[in-house]
Amino acid sequence: MRWLVKEEPENYSYARFQADGSTVWAGVKNPVAQKNLRSMKKGEKVLFYHTGKEKAVIGTATVAVEAYPDPKNANLVVVELAAGKPLKRPVTLAEIKADQRFADMPLVRIPRLSVQPVTDEQ
Repeated sequence: MRWLVKEEPENYSYARFQADGSTVWAGVKNPVAQKNLRSMKKGEKVLFYHTGKEKAVIGTATVAVEAYPDPKNANLVVVELAAGKPLKRPVTLAEIKADQRFADMPLVRIPRLSVQPVTDEQ
């Protein structure tokens, strides 16, 4: 996997994403997250993480369309994601934090970052 995106399931759940088949990933304002959106390449893999009460990686996606200007805010970019498959079981934040291999993962170090890179090892 190459990226992780975070969303509140009450706002946009993975189940809804799957039903939609694809989505424009918009509303990201953090400069580092925006930089990450600009770095996404078509075909790269994405992990979908539910924030809030759930705090778990739920499923996969693929970058379908690389970054382009947000039609609602020219200062921002958006990407388009295609839905993948749900994980066989969610992987919780507690599990990730408990595994030393993930100690340098942005999800552990910078938990509020909404779009973040994930190494192949992670």
